[in-house]
Amino acid sequence: MLFNSLSFLFFMPIVFLLYWACPVRVRWILLLVISWYFYISCSAQYFPLLVLTTFISWVAAVTIGKNREKKSVKNILTAGIVLCLAFLVFFKYFNFITTSAADFANLFGMGLQPYTLKLAQPVGISYYTFMTVSYLIDVYKGKIEPQLNFAKYALHISFFPQVIAGPIGRAPELMDQFFEKREFNEEKAVSGLRMMLWGYFKKLIIADSLSRYVDAVYGAVPYYFGMTFIITSIMYTFQIYCDFSGYSDIAIGVARLFNIDLMTNFKSPYWSKSVREFWSRWHISLSTWFRDYVYIPLGGGRVSPARKNFNQMVTMLVSGLWHGANWTFVLWGGLHGIYQVIEGFCRKHFVKKDAPEKTGAKKVISNIFHGLLTFGMVDIGWIFFRADSLEDALFIITHLHNGVVFHFASAWNKMMIDMNLTVFALLKLAAALVVLMIYDFISLKHDIPNEFGKVPAFIRWIAYTALTVFIIVSTLHGGTTQSFIYFNF
Repeated sequence: MLFNSLSFLFFMPIVFLLYWACPVRVRWILLLVISWYFYISCSAQYFPLLVLTTFISWVAAVTIGKNREKKSVKNILTAGIVLCLAFLVFFKYFNFITTSAADFANLFGMGLQPYTLKLAQPVGISYYTFMTVSYLIDVYKGKIEPQLNFAKYALHISFFPQVIAGPIGRAPELMDQFFEKREFNEEKAVSGLRMMLWGYFKKLIIADSLSRYVDAVYGAVPYYFGMTFIITSIMYTFQIYCDFSGYSDIAIGVARLFNIDLMTNFKSPYWSKSVREFWSRWHISLSTWFRDYVYIPLGGGRVSPARKNFNQMVTMLVSGLWHGANWTFVLWGGLHGIYQVIEGFCRKHFVKKDAPEKTGAKKVISNIFHGLLTFGMVDIGWIFFRADSLEDALFIITHLHNGVVFHFASAWNKMMIDMNLTVFALLKLAAALVVLMIYDFISLKHDIPNEFGKVPAFIRWIAYTALTVFIIVSTLHGGTTQSFIYFNF
């Protein structure tokens, strides 16, 4: 059952009514049953793995809580983390590890054949595994007391809006919300519905529309070049953003219907003026997870410049590998690590700390320049992220410029033909992206879903109805419904 499926549209109102009709003391039990049902509907064969991972981390956390003063507590923490990560490594990386090892051995003429298994990646394993790891570390550090009730802890790990693709919730901020006495909050529920509607717009109207063009080109890379690659890479840059931020908006909106707050996962990332800022706005629950549980434990920025650069590179390489068992993801992470190392160097050696802040036209020009530069660097990175192989990624990078500079008009016409794009389709996509970027720009300083609630009711309902009808009509007439991209991670 996916957020963009017809079954979910029937499932959600029933769950909402049941939850608020139930006595307060049993609501969390209903949420647990619903969450497990939701997961089973998505990945029944791997539901036992979810329960087993949850149980292992719960036992480890309770044991840590009872043995805080003993020297063995660190060994318990290590064992719990290793066991939880072992499932992730086996199901997600086993074939990648064996294939990479065989390829490396074959460089020396050993002629090895990789041993692979037919493994389907369990849905959400990267997300709930990271939740268990952060929970164990937080219990070990004393940030939170271990939850002694297994079922209550299981709800924290498997809460259905976030178990499949995040946001990656933290126990100190999230867990108590399930068990506190909370009244129905109409304002928050309506705000949640607004977020869901905007999330569906981003997913169904923008991301799914772009996917048909992106998938066609990336599925046959050697047949294209030049402008086709440039436009496709820009399309994917917006596709993955609208796909994943759309999912996050829906997840956060669904949680708000139960008066539960999930952490914000995106904050207008394509208005960033540096890659460092981009990562403070993109997939925030994951970037802060790596900051708190990888980067800072390595020493963070409190070390020598060389060691800080090393910490950044390691963090971004691991982040890339988290996204998928392919060297393309590792290179994507490494590229972002290099970006941040270069930015740090430039900030240290070329930016005067006592220089007066730019104002007026100079500030606008500077922001535009740095914004476009950041967007371009992120766009190049997404090529490695999306490509099926390193060969495809390198082919695209080395053929981006072909026929563009001196034959722009013919390159543009060829791109339109290659991608089977009509002028009307291109204008419709461009209009949707303009609306998206304006919304994100305003969101830099304003909470649009909440502030829209202050608009007169008849205007709000006209907007709700128009957007809902537009989404439904567009989806039914020529639209394509795709699975969410981050389900693969």
